[in-house]
Amino acid sequence: MDSVPRVALHAALLLTLFATTPVLAQSAGPTSIPLDEITVGGAAPPGAGTSPRPGEAAGSVTVPSIARQRAAVNATVGSVAFVDAADVQSRYANTLRDVLKDVPGVYVQERYGQEIRLSVRGSGIARGYHLRGLELLQDGIPLNLADGSGDFYQVDPLALRSIEVYKGGNALTFGATTLGGAVNTVTPTAHTALAPTILRIDGGSFNTIRENVQFSRISGPADFLLNGTVTNSDGYRQHEAQRTQNVNANLGYQLAPGVETRFFLGTYLTDQKLPGTLTLFDAFNTPRSANPSAISGNQSRKVETERIANRTSLVLDVGKLDIDTWAIHKSLYHPIFQVIDQDGWTYGIAPHWAGTFDVAGFRNDAILGLRAFAGQNTALQFVNIAGQRGAPTANALQSASNYEAYGENRFWFLSDLALMTGAKVFSSNRTYSNKGGLPASPNVQFGNATYEGVNPKVGLLWQPLPDIQVFGDITRSRDVPDFSDLVQQNTLRTTFVPLQAQRAWTVEAGSRGRVDRLAWDVTVFRSNVRDELINFSINPGLNIPAATFNAPRTVHQGVEAAVTLDVVRDLTGAGDTVSVAQIWTHNDFRFVHDPVFGNNRIAGIPDDVLRTVASYRHPNGFYLSPSVDWVPRGAFADHANTLRVPGYALLNIQTGIDFENGVSLFVDARNLTDARYISDISVVTNAAATAGGAAALAAFYPGSGRSVFAGVRAAF
Repeated sequence: MDSVPRVALHAALLLTLFATTPVLAQSAGPTSIPLDEITVGGAAPPGAGTSPRPGEAAGSVTVPSIARQRAAVNATVGSVAFVDAADVQSRYANTLRDVLKDVPGVYVQERYGQEIRLSVRGSGIARGYHLRGLELLQDGIPLNLADGSGDFYQVDPLALRSIEVYKGGNALTFGATTLGGAVNTVTPTAHTALAPTILRIDGGSFNTIRENVQFSRISGPADFLLNGTVTNSDGYRQHEAQRTQNVNANLGYQLAPGVETRFFLGTYLTDQKLPGTLTLFDAFNTPRSANPSAISGNQSRKVETERIANRTSLVLDVGKLDIDTWAIHKSLYHPIFQVIDQDGWTYGIAPHWAGTFDVAGFRNDAILGLRAFAGQNTALQFVNIAGQRGAPTANALQSASNYEAYGENRFWFLSDLALMTGAKVFSSNRTYSNKGGLPASPNVQFGNATYEGVNPKVGLLWQPLPDIQVFGDITRSRDVPDFSDLVQQNTLRTTFVPLQAQRAWTVEAGSRGRVDRLAWDVTVFRSNVRDELINFSINPGLNIPAATFNAPRTVHQGVEAAVTLDVVRDLTGAGDTVSVAQIWTHNDFRFVHDPVFGNNRIAGIPDDVLRTVASYRHPNGFYLSPSVDWVPRGAFADHANTLRVPGYALLNIQTGIDFENGVSLFVDARNLTDARYISDISVVTNAAATAGGAAALAAFYPGSGRSVFAGVRAAF
């Protein structure tokens, strides 16, 4: 039986399982658990309360209000987080780190420019570039390429209205079942925008200047929004200049009561110079320098991406049906060790139904979905001659396809206790054809791999009070290798390596809630992983893509915790507030009886990451928020655990004022002590065995030094 009929059979069985309950009763009801806003990670404006903000009271069929978005996230049986983008308006938000740094369990560090490391529960832990093991979505629609790979250049923090983080198997609501889960970035519509018109300009250190404009209107059944951002920055390091132009737009139309269609459009232009990695000595002594090979090869990443997507939503007698379609065109010119020249399309369709109904007098919440998406990518490579194409070295075609069916059900067998069950079945194919350097070359390489499986989930949710939840669940995840894993470069040629899919069982338990002045969000988890996709850099200094292997057994376990306390209220008798937030992410990721690495820690991510935020806010709009980012011990640079980078602490201050007329001023000062530290690492197998020893290993990205950014924003 071939893969498509097989997954179709699995899908039919799954849909039958979840579709039998609605026929028992069809009473309309809310599609999520009402849960008051819980701010636990310092993400909210200092001292902010729970009063409605602009854009919260409205919504539409295709994109619900912020309050309903938040409630839907908090209804998840498992560890999740919700960030209202209104809470980060007072920051210089250049990357997703500036948006997600207050979310426990999310490890996000800058490498350079817009390039970051984003990892949840050790997803893509050893990969020193881009994204793996985590699904990135915009408005619930995938941004990843069809093979699962992705980067961050399409996400403009100034074009977001909210960010939803679904850790691990909790991303099943979108059909994602990777180890890391999913991050859904939601753009504003004219119904949810903070204001009809927003103008913003900010800038500061490293010759940074950025302009942003947003304009939206509602006219009868139609509405539209346009958001544009232009960023120019020389960057902290030599050869790190960033030039980006992002445009996001959406147009909605109410076809009939309860029926709406919305088109999402976007174009994203990025020209990012790459400074490369340094030795540990150079990273601490000359952190603003670039790797000599990055300069001689004029290493850079030029990306042109166009995206069109549509969501058509229908409110039914029971629940709501969303039908998503999308197409993404991406062109990449990427001179590194060679010139990587790629052009490809990704396209897909995904119907999704969610509803609430009664079963024998008990409340039942259900989600059903299908996803079919595919893509082709022409992958050419050339000798790099100072950033220009030289002789061709590869002429390949990469094709990926995915067929998925998923469902999730919450059955409230008691008024405050729900049983959650769910599953996803999938079939994914990866096909690679390389004709060699010249089109007429007889050296044709072909690779084909198909991955199939079923990922179940079961859990319990207890909600003793409206603002308190306790949960526990067990989920199965599978990470299918992407082409960066499957297509590996050695000294002789490019080769297709048929790796196994990474599989894991994850157990988690936690609680989130608020009692008076105290709010919390705490989860503990353990993932037993088989065939983990582990990367190591062959030569970090030359930016040669990492090699990947399957580690037989590994374990990922940790703690994701955030606690916020309003320490003082009415400090001056005027309704002002002093609050303190503590965010702690504990990572214990290690091999298990590995034939090479024993029980060593998996390199790349530190054991503990802590962030403390103290905040003061006055009713007149003034706020002051110092914070400390603390890594007590740095990460290992190699899987052999022979070299660990030092820990560090960074002192930051944010301050500003929001005037009643919609004008806001802010200052965002970072690393005020100008501390020298390692922000990220291109992991190797054994630093001590590197040619020249660990001192010669150029595998380290120095963190940015002292910087100050300021801006003005007008909303009217």
